[in-house]
Amino acid sequence: MKRSADRILTTHVGSLVRPPEIRDVMDAKETGADYDHGQYQDVLRTEVKDVVRRQAEAGIDVISDGEFGKAGWFRYLSERLSGLEVREIRPGEKLKTPFDLTPESELYPDFYEAYLPIMYLDWLPPDQTKTPIGRAPAETGQKAGGKSMVWDCTGPLSYQGQVDINQDIANFGDALKNVQVAEAFLPVAAPMSARGLWFNSYYPNEDEVHVALADALREEYKAIVDAGFLLQVDDAFLAHEYDRLTGEMSEPDVRKHCEKCIDLLNYALEGIPPEKVRYHVCWGSWNAPHTTDIPLSKLADFILKVNAGAYALEGANPRHEHEWTLWKDVKFPDGKILIPGVITHSTNVVEHPELIAMRIANYASVVGKENVIAGSDCGFAQSYNIVRCHADVQWAKLASLAEGAKLASENLWR
Repeated sequence: MKRSADRILTTHVGSLVRPPEIRDVMDAKETGADYDHGQYQDVLRTEVKDVVRRQAEAGIDVISDGEFGKAGWFRYLSERLSGLEVREIRPGEKLKTPFDLTPESELYPDFYEAYLPIMYLDWLPPDQTKTPIGRAPAETGQKAGGKSMVWDCTGPLSYQGQVDINQDIANFGDALKNVQVAEAFLPVAAPMSARGLWFNSYYPNEDEVHVALADALREEYKAIVDAGFLLQVDDAFLAHEYDRLTGEMSEPDVRKHCEKCIDLLNYALEGIPPEKVRYHVCWGSWNAPHTTDIPLSKLADFILKVNAGAYALEGANPRHEHEWTLWKDVKFPDGKILIPGVITHSTNVVEHPELIAMRIANYASVVGKENVIAGSDCGFAQSYNIVRCHADVQWAKLASLAEGAKLASENLWR
């Protein structure tokens, strides 16, 4: 993994806004509508080439394929794992969402009801009617074809996404032939984030579900690294679960749960060199108050236990921007890289390059400039149909990120 040896390198978290041509096909796939598979493959190859080119032109050094071949950040695994089926919700079952489980939805019910009506959940089955954020479909009566649907594990989990991941790798590799960048990465879901919010009707306990998930996902992890790309593991549920579980158990027990999550991830990463791995943690991607977010200080020890070469964390989110000061007291490990978000995905305001340079300088002052790569808080789109930031603004933010990194480099390498 390359470091900022003579200037601050730039990157982002991976997911970029999909063009309409891809969104249309993804929607057709999820609703069971007809589409031309061959034509879709041609469109996907073309659009991956375009998004790779645009990242390079914006001045981004470490780039992704935009996750153009995936439905969503862990939703894509419904197509790549065997054992998952869509079924009706049975009497007495309750399908919860992260927004039902976070204390913030109780503090600001009117906000979640009114402010985000056009944003939809990223973990619903493909034939579930899209439900406004903050509402559990099982409770609202919004149904697909008169039925409320849910994902259920009804058989052994194993990886069946070889064709899909090989397609991602081939499209990305082909696109990279036409640009000059420092490195390239492909994002994946961490095992506990991949666990998502689906039911388990097959395994006798959660421990067996988790191990089966880790064993299955390792195949995808290894394919990416073997292809010569960096692997980015996305684990948004680490912070979310900590927050949720504090209302259900003692803090020592919550910490034991998080420890198990990290152990499971390291188990899934066995055999993969840490310098090939980026680990990403965030506090959720919706534009909301975030007043109940768990502070980074409670997560830092877990994050640093992951066998990764770099840690990508939110830093531009105004609820967490101040937390760069944590690294004054917590020693950042030797040889590791910090990828702080210095631009955010959750607002359409484009950060000024001088502000970006200031944020970079803050991190450089506590962990060392060579240990910093400037990034974004999270993905600009959490799925093909959940867009956090307008596509035009996305590109303006990435260009500003590159300009801010250049300003910071001029000051840091005087």
